[in-house]
Amino acid sequence: MTNPSIRIRGLTKHFGQVRAVDGVDLDIADGEFFAMLGPSGSGKTTVLRMIAGFEQPTSGSIELAGTDVTGRPAYDRDVNTVFQDYALFPHMSVQDNVEYGLRVKKVAKAERHERAKDALASVHLEQYSERRPSQLSGGQRQRVALARALVNRPKVLLLDEPLGALDLKLRRAMQIELKELQREVGITFVFVTHDQEEALTLADRIAIFNDGKIEQVATPAELYEQPINPFVAGFVGTSNLLENESAKTLLGREGSFSIRPEKIHLDPADTTGLQTASGVIREVIYLGATNHYVVDLTTNATLTVARQNLHGASDQNLRHRADTVTLGWLPEHVIELTTKEN
Repeated sequence: MTNPSIRIRGLTKHFGQVRAVDGVDLDIADGEFFAMLGPSGSGKTTVLRMIAGFEQPTSGSIELAGTDVTGRPAYDRDVNTVFQDYALFPHMSVQDNVEYGLRVKKVAKAERHERAKDALASVHLEQYSERRPSQLSGGQRQRVALARALVNRPKVLLLDEPLGALDLKLRRAMQIELKELQREVGITFVFVTHDQEEALTLADRIAIFNDGKIEQVATPAELYEQPINPFVAGFVGTSNLLENESAKTLLGREGSFSIRPEKIHLDPADTTGLQTASGVIREVIYLGATNHYVVDLTTNATLTVARQNLHGASDQNLRHRADTVTLGWLPEHVIELTTKEN
């Protein structure tokens, strides 16, 4: 990667005896929509705060567009941050909220008014400029926060779980809007989330964080189809993990392996080219568009199978509990994983 927008080397952050970030190396390309994904306490938000300048590293370096900014304060970095709680001023109008950062920088009134107007237009809120934040919906307040960050024309926009406070329907709508907005403005977005679906939907690439370290950096498709280890396979989507004796008995190989539930056929009509196993359906989990069948195999392993609800009513599918079934999967859909012991 030539001239990355963000280059991080050997980044660590200790809070007393706790290593919140433990030796992170990362390059983020200019204009990339990059997600940092992981469970709570994995270090992703601390890395974002160090990029922003809100936290100072214990060791390591941070470069923005080739300039080392490790020791610089937050106001002296060409980045802006959007938070989950929006942090809008309730006593100010939408227009004044967006103009605020320009006023602090002593930008002339006419210019800051025009730039704020353009920023609001970019998030489709120009008609709400005179309203107060309390008069807006959650999604509209989120867009005002984005406009306030974008009006400063930063090289990098940092987003700390900005959609976390929204309900599911609005969050999904905002995901589409956010992706479209990033394409329009063309700047680097770094997005922190614990929501795997959100990261897969939005990001060009994703870094998976765990216990202060990065487990894998890859595109959404690569992370899902080719997870590097059991943690990534289990955290990104649903996965069947086969290890030790269960792997040896079922697959004829020792090691650690993953099979995605949707890759497994339930009672396939033709088993040519498939690896197969028989078992009994212990549970049927109704998920609307799909059902998940939990199958106890005769090999003492358990596999979950995902199947679309294309035929039959949901109550009919639930009656398949205790049915004896055959499962089949293509050998190439078995993913070999690495383990820390290896």
